[in-house]
This record gives sequence, structure tokens and C-alpha cells, in this order.
Amino acid sequence: MTFDPRPAADEVVEALRPLGTPERAAQEKRYLKSELDFLGVTLPDIRRMVTAAARRHPELTRDEIVAWALALWDDALWERRIAAVELLSLRVRALSAADLPMVEGLIRAGAGWALVDPLAGVAGRIALEHPDAGQRIDAWALDEDFWVRRAALLALLPAVRAGQPDLARFDRYATPMLGEREFFIRKAIGWVLREISKSDPGYVTAWTEQHIRVMSGVTFREAIRRLPEKDAARLLWAFRRKLPAR
Repeated sequence: MTFDPRPAADEVVEALRPLGTPERAAQEKRYLKSELDFLGVTLPDIRRMVTAAARRHPELTRDEIVAWALALWDDALWERRIAAVELLSLRVRALSAADLPMVEGLIRAGAGWALVDPLAGVAGRIALEHPDAGQRIDAWALDEDFWVRRAALLALLPAVRAGQPDLARFDRYATPMLGEREFFIRKAIGWVLREISKSDPGYVTAWTEQHIRVMSGVTFREAIRRLPEKDAARLLWAFRRKLPAR
């Protein structure tokens, strides 16, 4: 039987619908400052339903998975869009560097951290399996859209967490962005530094020392959050005075 992505997408939404509440829908819409409609379903419930639906279709090809995800996305309903992201994440091993333009399109359309960040994670997991994906993500770091630039930074996290941090690529992305005033860029640089510091505090200490005069407070606070207390204190002293760390 031929797989039809639109009914499959609708089936997921119908399974989600009774799990939402009007109160949660209103609360999430306010919190995310989104123009999308909301059913008020929790993220764990969305993940559970998407996982169950994906298990009913273990045979799907890459093209069918992407078509299903795009059918979910193609509606101004929050739960459909996050379900699309969850589906791509579940079946990320079926994707390749050739799918990054599709992911990029969703990032541009998502235009908010709650969709952009997990999509960046999908991109980063693709890059872990397919090194040629890095060139496409390199272009994201130079994009005019700050959400795409944020995605480039956060796409580094899967490799960091897998013990394969690309420190040269991080430096290439992050250094030109240090002067940006956009909060979501400043936060993302710090977030990546914080994750790197869990396994390589020496690198983060040295990188922070090098850039301390141009770091925003948001970036700096994240960068030193998990550093050894002595290093964090020394850097904080220098940051407050905008002096080279000694």
C-alpha cells in the first residue's frame, strides 16, 4: 500500500487533540509569543504520540519521511509543527546533507527558538553522520537571518555532546558574532561554550580570556557557568573591569 503523508499527519493531530486544554493553549501562545494556533498539548505527549505513529510505519523511505514531516508542518498549528520536528529527529538517520535545504526552510519559517533549536539539533545530527553537511551549515553562520545564524551555532552541540567538538568551526562561527546585539545569538554562543566546558574547561577558559573585552554579559555568564570556581572567579573579576584576565 502506498503511504499517504497527509492522512498520516492528520491522524497524529487527531490523536493529540484530546490531550490539549484551552488553558495550556492560551498560556503557551502567550509564552512563545506565537501567531500559530495551539491545542495546549504538552511536549512529552507530542513526543509520545509521534513515536507511536512512527513505529506504525517502520518501512518508510527517506522521501516518505520528509513528505510526512512537511505534511505535518503545512498548517498554522503549533502541535503539527513540533510534531514534524520530532518526526525528523526520530528518523534523522534516514536523512543526509541533501536534506539540509529542507531543514533550513523550516528554520526560516519557524522563526522562534522553540522550533529553531530542535531543528538545529536535527542539522547537527545529520552533520555527525555526514561530514559534507558542514559546508551548508557554514553558510548559515553568515546568513542575514539571525535565526539561521543561531541554528548554525546550535548545530555544533550534537558533536560536542558526542565527544567530537569542532572547536575550529565554533571559533569561526562565534567570533564574528560576538559583537551582535541580538539576545538569541549572544545566548547561543554562551550555550555552546557551556557545553564545551563540561569536557574541556581549559579551552573555554582560554577562549573567554581572549574575547573577554567584547563578550556580552549573556554570553559570559553562560561561558563560565561550569568552569572551575577559581577560573570562573578570575574571569569574572576581569570581565567586570573589561581587563585582560590574569
